[in-house]
Amino acid sequence: MNASLPTSDAGSITRVAGIEVGHFTDARRPTGCTVVMAREGAVGGVDVRGAAPGTRETDLLDPCNLVEKVHAIVLAGGSAWGLEAATGAVRWLEERGVGFDVAVGRLPIVPAAVLFDLLVGDMRIRPDAAAGYAACAAASRNDPAEGNVGAGTGAVVGKIFGMQRAMKGG
Repeated sequence: MNASLPTSDAGSITRVAGIEVGHFTDARRPTGCTVVMAREGAVGGVDVRGAAPGTRETDLLDPCNLVEKVHAIVLAGGSAWGLEAATGAVRWLEERGVGFDVAVGRLPIVPAAVLFDLLVGDMRIRPDAAAGYAACAAASRNDPAEGNVGAGTGAVVGKIFGMQRAMKGG
């Protein structure tokens, strides 16, 4: 059995029925955000880790809560400021009638998480609501780009020994 498959055979999350992925990449810093959409809703789960997690609406994913499905998940750079990207995703989905039925309308359920990429470039440039909206507009069922795009644009690893020893992630 061949343990390593060619990339074209490895598959992607968009091969799951109903899943779309879109990126917004801001090369000025660099930073960005990524959205994974399930317009019909999908069961989500989360395991929050790290010394300073930045999240939005992840408590909704507890199976004891009322909401059973999410309509998108946003991953963004920009640390806590990057959580604003989820606002743009919520707006994009609402405009298309996607969301949890709350009797007077549909409320898109969009948990989000961010990564700390502020030490790369000008930290004042970060994903915002317009970035989240743009990532949704770019979403498709095609195999998504991977690496230094979207949320991975400003990602670095190995920061524990300082930025001088860190390496580009993605």
